[in-house]
Amino acid sequence: MPSQNKPSPAAGAQAPAALPTRARWAIASLSLSMLLSALGTSIANVGLPSLAQAFGAPFAQVQWVVLAYLLAITTVIVSVGRLGDLFGRRRLLLAGIGVFSVASVLCAIAPSLAWLVAARAVQGVGAAVMMALTMAFVGDAVPKARTGSAMGLLGTMSAVGTAMGPSLGGLLIAGWGWPALFLVNLPLGLLAIVLARRFLPADPVGARSRNAGFDPLGTVLLALALAAYALAMTAGGRFGPLNLGLLLAAAVGGWWFVRTQARVAAPLVPLAHFRDPALAAGFAMSALVTTVVMATMVVGPFYLSQALALDAVRLGLAMSCGPLAAALTGVPAGRLVDRLGSHRVTVAGLAAMAAGAVLMVLAPQALGVAGYVVPLMVITSGYAAFQTANNTTVMGRVGAEHRGVVSGLLNLSRNLGLITGASVMGAVYSFGVATATPLLHSGAVAFGMRLTFGVAAMLALVSLLIAAIAWHRARGSSLRSAAAAVAAAAGGSRP
Repeated sequence: MPSQNKPSPAAGAQAPAALPTRARWAIASLSLSMLLSALGTSIANVGLPSLAQAFGAPFAQVQWVVLAYLLAITTVIVSVGRLGDLFGRRRLLLAGIGVFSVASVLCAIAPSLAWLVAARAVQGVGAAVMMALTMAFVGDAVPKARTGSAMGLLGTMSAVGTAMGPSLGGLLIAGWGWPALFLVNLPLGLLAIVLARRFLPADPVGARSRNAGFDPLGTVLLALALAAYALAMTAGGRFGPLNLGLLLAAAVGGWWFVRTQARVAAPLVPLAHFRDPALAAGFAMSALVTTVVMATMVVGPFYLSQALALDAVRLGLAMSCGPLAAALTGVPAGRLVDRLGSHRVTVAGLAAMAAGAVLMVLAPQALGVAGYVVPLMVITSGYAAFQTANNTTVMGRVGAEHRGVVSGLLNLSRNLGLITGASVMGAVYSFGVATATPLLHSGAVAFGMRLTFGVAAMLALVSLLIAAIAWHRARGSSLRSAAAAVAAAAGGSRP
């Protein structure tokens, strides 16, 4: 059942004491794991043209180098989080880093595209372990008063991995060829293993004996449903019968999964988590805001290249401003969470995202690159603040025995938002460009961009509404609990 502990101190609390040395190294190992998983996503994209040339394959086949990684993460991330709760998070995290590192070597020596795609899927499984368990470990590795700062640092490392992937990948390909894209993970993975073994807290005694709580049927059903949904959102250039069939399969699989979770003694995902207003709101908001962020990744390159006529170098520099702003925001946002509480920072982050999206709609094309980059940085800074606060809230609502699966659910909501955003925001943009055909091409592209970010602004406002409702419900629940406690105490004091 969800814990009722508050995730952060109230406003006005004094600054928490500095972290002990061991806790700092523990956070360093978790940060390195987060960096590796983010780098695995971003660095491969820049290598697709080189891979197409090396294997003599069309883009439709080569893109599976990226899709296999993302599909593996999406389908197993909740299950590996639950396995960490059952068998011990430390040993599973070490295994995940090891799998990721070995798979990186297998990618680098791949003699064929099929080998490379399979190795990337294995690498994605390792990345799923790292993503699910790094956040789950924060509660064990640092004092509660520093949880926000630790979450902010993890978010910063994720943003750094996303930002540096394309530029680092380009340098590696130019100097050593495409295998270097994957070999770069090996020394980082080995360092992460050394730090994790040395500084992460040991698993509780008896963690191995809790294997009776694993839910194999639920694991298979959830993986199949998620795989069907992810494929429906990514397969083919247009929505067709295959996509519809996959969506129906995902819906049936999801319905069957929920039914099994309500009946089994030890479910993969306890449904009680979704009855907690803070948890349910956290998952929903995470999916919505990552859909907003995906709009910047899908629409930005088209607007900058076709409406503003930027070349590849300047386009890359402009696009990197978003992850850079997120990286610079994460740690300060974490400190604000520790000082002011997570709810205030959540609302501030969502408000910034909504404001940035509105600025994107209203900024005239005559402002040029600044008219896109400034709102982009407002959006991504708000996203970093929101993620730091939301992660702190969600992970603070559950006991240690459920942190792995809840972290997996939180990461899953983010991945589903990215997958859905790529499809839906791309469709909105295409619709906007098509309906603006009487305009010049650059004007049609600008109209499509504004329409897309108009939808993004509405999603951010919906997230703000969810945050307000969740806060109101949680506050009402706390007041009722306090009143019941007072009444019970008064009744017990009577003769």
